[in-house]
Amino acid sequence: MIIVSACLAGINCKYNGGNNASKKVIELVKTGKAIPVCPEQLGGGSTPRLKTEISGGSGKDVLDANCSVLREDGEVLTDVFLKGAQEVLKIAKLVNAEQAILKSKSPSCGVGKIYDGSFTGQLINGNGVTTELLIRNGIKVISEIDV
Repeated sequence: MIIVSACLAGINCKYNGGNNASKKVIELVKTGKAIPVCPEQLGGGSTPRLKTEISGGSGKDVLDANCSVLREDGEVLTDVFLKGAQEVLKIAKLVNAEQAILKSKSPSCGVGKIYDGSFTGQLINGNGVTTELLIRNGIKVISEIDV
């Protein structure tokens, strides 16, 4: 079984209320090979919501309590992102997922590159919070770009 970002499955859970539909991911869900999840919603975030970025590091640093996830208005949402990541991990374990396809650049789901916390569109090397937690638990994570 594969875990996929719900926005890639065409579910309107993106921060702006839209989605990032991927035909390949939608087909995986339709054929029962993948389960859609949205860490931000599972953590208690609303849709739509203000943009969030990791400030001062990456998902690894958030998990290690060395930096925070901030909303563009300055509110700290680290707890929402940690809870969402834990809920996704629970689902992944329940279905024996060995792989995840997650949304690139996201502070939750980003794989390899995420926004730098300045809300200017700049990217840095690193993973989102959920991606990092899944990797630490032996689940292979790729982005929709690699599907």
